[in-house]
Parts: sequence; structure tokens; C-alpha cells
Amino acid sequence: MIHQLTYKRAEQPWEFEQIYRLNYETFVEEIPQHQRSDSRLLIDKFNDENTYFIAVSQDQALHGMLAIRDRRPFSLDSKLENLEALIPPAKSMCEVRLLSVRQGVRNGVVLMGLLIQLYEYLLVMGYDLVLISGILNQQKLYRHIGFIPFGPVVGSGEASFQPMYLKRENIQIPGSILPEEIVSFLPGPVELPETVITALSRPAVSHRSSGFLKKLEDVKSKLCALSNAKYAEILMGSGTLANDVITAHLSLLNQKGLILSNGEFGERLIDHAKRFSLDFEICRKDWGDVFEPPAVERLLKSDPKIRWLFMVHCESSTGMLNPLTEIQVLCDAYQVKLCVDVISALGNVDLDLSGVYMASATSSKGIGSYCGLGIVFYNSLLPPTAGRLPRSLDLHKFQSESGVPYTLSSNLVEALHTALTTIDYAKRRQTLSVVSHKLREDLDAAGLSPLISGSHAAAAILTIPLPEAVSGLHLGDYLKYKGFLVSYESVYLVRRNWIQICLMGDLKPERADALAEVIRTYVQLRATLVFVKENSAV
Repeated sequence: MIHQLTYKRAEQPWEFEQIYRLNYETFVEEIPQHQRSDSRLLIDKFNDENTYFIAVSQDQALHGMLAIRDRRPFSLDSKLENLEALIPPAKSMCEVRLLSVRQGVRNGVVLMGLLIQLYEYLLVMGYDLVLISGILNQQKLYRHIGFIPFGPVVGSGEASFQPMYLKRENIQIPGSILPEEIVSFLPGPVELPETVITALSRPAVSHRSSGFLKKLEDVKSKLCALSNAKYAEILMGSGTLANDVITAHLSLLNQKGLILSNGEFGERLIDHAKRFSLDFEICRKDWGDVFEPPAVERLLKSDPKIRWLFMVHCESSTGMLNPLTEIQVLCDAYQVKLCVDVISALGNVDLDLSGVYMASATSSKGIGSYCGLGIVFYNSLLPPTAGRLPRSLDLHKFQSESGVPYTLSSNLVEALHTALTTIDYAKRRQTLSVVSHKLREDLDAAGLSPLISGSHAAAAILTIPLPEAVSGLHLGDYLKYKGFLVSYESVYLVRRNWIQICLMGDLKPERADALAEVIRTYVQLRATLVFVKENSAV
């Protein structure tokens, strides 16, 4: 059985000797591709360039081996004309040069175990594509894990093989070998308490019923208490919709504004404003650079026409906490309406929104409920818009109709109410601070320091720039394979080769410790494999 075997990289002299004996049995005696010898050992001509993975039993008997090599020419180069034209483009690739399973255990189990070792190696070393000369009678298994056949069958007789390739993103790992628990360190969806999960499944009720309206009012009251804002409205949609609502209301002012941007979500605010044809200036900083209040003040002072300012408090693309309090002071001094995106801050940061014009948030992330509800905070009653805004963006409609001018999901409101009622956000922020500090120390020790440090670092978001040699896509896939979901597939992260660890939702310190240990293991394993590959003489 697969669990009775150990799958590992070959390191010991006795392991290599058994590899050479299995090679001889397979490729001399069983499939006569090489000459017989008295030693009954077959050492591959590229032995020093190969990395071997083996399946061994407790009595040190070798049951199978797989050899990987990443230097051209590959064996398929000599068997197929114009190999490049038959396979997808790849930044880096390797080839399974040798693959053998001992007779008597060729039931697919050992082969699957070896292919899983190949998968881990692919992720750790950063290969995008792997080639293999697939055994003809195991095509179903190869396809099951994601291999795709290409070109004609090569060789002849018992030494006939089907060329195949495997793209990293197409790998299919059997559920039976994946971790039983998958832990989310995503910005969303976040890990949820059981009470919130249960609340979502309660029977739906009418959004016009008195019971629902009472519960919604309690939700809004709790949101205002959490943020220190005077009013809150809840919409069916995401935080993006909440920002659209704010931008729509800024368009009614017919005044010039200023947008601060030092990350992906600041850039999105700019896009919101452009789509509404707002008149505005941009204060743009490099991603990861903090806004200096004196520089913002100079802009406000130099252009008295600026009457509103829109910013992101927690710039989640970088993990930056922009200086909300200091910017609020400036806006008050220059009579500028401040609008702020607190989507990643609410619940994760101690907020005071009492002075803002409007603020956007969502029901997920630090609030610890399901996504699907947008939230807009404000502090002054709004006048009618006279039909100048789309109905779904007209906050006055919500304000004047008890917060429910249109359909609102009672299930999502029930889950949000449960989160706001049962989660101690002050206590959670204390835990978050401790866990984030420990995780930062662990990442620093592993050589993967977060982009932002110090007083402007958001405790809930750790954005990690990776060395050029380490692929964020491969590391993210490796962590997923080990049971940890991190953010790494967003376009802006892929472009910069960054990954993100987010400490939102139902936070358990031991899970963060386990994640740090897997990352440390990955870094050490990769360093070992790179060293072995570069110093490959056995």
C-alpha cells in the first residue's frame, strides 16, 4: 500500500546502488535497451545531472524510482523532430528521464506516489512544464494526474512510450492525499466561525417583514458602534459597489477632488472616478511608500478648488496602513470632504469614522462574515438626488426607506448579525497583533520579509515580495497542496511576484504557526535541491 512506503529524494549510497540495480533489471533484462554486464548495475549517462525520487519500504527495499533532469538535450529531443513545436511554451521545464517500478507492485500505487513527488519538485523548483515518455499501459493514470499526450508513440516493442507533458496549472492531485483541513489565509473568503456558518443556513425571511427590519437596524447600529460613524447603509453587492456609491455621490457635488494612490486599490479609486467623469487630481506614491501628511497638505493648500479627498485606509495590495487620522485633520483644516475605503480595515483596525463624509466597507474580511453585502458609512443625512443617480447607487433611497428600498438577502444579513453579535473585535485585534508579529518574525527568519514593516504595517495583511528565483505561482500552489490557501493569483500579485498572507476572519494562532513552518520547510527544501542540482556529482 502507498502509506506503507516512504517516498523521498535519494541521498544515501545504498539508495543509489538499488537505483542502479533496478535500472539494470528494467532497462537491460526486461526491456533490452542496454548491454548486459557482470555488475548488474546500470548507471545512467546523465546520472550526475539527475535528481532521483524513490519509493522504499521499511526494510530498505526499493520499489520504484523516478529521475528528473532539466538540462537539454532531453531524451525526447532525439526521438521527436522539432520538439518545441509540439509542446506549450514554458519559462522552465524538466524531463522525467527514467521511471521504473519493480515487478510485482505495478498496480499504479507506487507510480502515483512517485508522480506526487514529481509534483512537489515541480512546485519547489519552479518548473512550468514537465515532459515524460509515458508507459503505454498506464495512460489512464497519467491523464488522471494531468498529463497530456502529444506527438507519435516513440520506440518500438516493449520499449514503446507515449510522449506527454504536464503543465503546472493542470496538475490534478487525488483528493485522498490532500490534507483533510484546508485553512484560508485569503483576503476573502475568510475563515468563518461555526456560528456564522450556521446562521447563513437559517430559513430565509421577507426583507419587508418587521422582524427583518428590526434585525437590519440592529446590524447597522452595531456597525456604527464598531466604526464610530453616525449612519450605515447595507447594499446587495461587494465593496466595489460601495465605492461606486461613494463616487456617484461625489459626482453630485460638481467639485474638484484629490485621490491618493499607493497601491492597487488606490488605482481602483482612480478608475471609479474616471468612470463618473469626476474632476480630480492624483497624489500617487510608489507601491509600499507611505503618504506624508505635509506633502498632502501642500496639494490642498496649492489648489483651493479641491473640496473632496478619496483614499484607501488599509491598502491591502501592499499591507500598508495609510495615515487616516492625519489626513482627517488636514481635511478638517481645509474644509475638504474625506471619503475613505475601509474595506480591509473594518474589524481589523480600531476605526474612528466620525469625521468622514463617506466610507466603504464589506460584510466579509475583518468583519468575519460572508461576502455579498456592501456597506456605506456616512455622518450627515443626505438630500434627495432628484433622480440623478442610478437607483442602486442612490443612498438617499436607502436612507429614506428604512435601509431596504430593494431586495436584501435575509440570510446574508443573518450571518452578518451573528458575526457582529458574537465576535469580540477588540479582543480579536489584540490576538491579531500578537499572531501577526510572530508570523513576521518567522517569515524574516525564513528570508521572506513582508514588504511593509513598522507602524504603517497592517497586522492583518502581510505582502511578501519573493526573490526572482522563487515563483509566487509555484509557492502558492505548494502551500495549497499542503492545505493552506494564500493570495497569489491576482493579476497585480503575479506581475510583481508577490504572495499575500491575510489574517482575517476566525483567527487561530496555531494555524499561522503551521503555515510558517510549511513556508520554512519550502525555503529549506528548495535551497537543498538547488544546491544538489548545482553540485550534482554523487
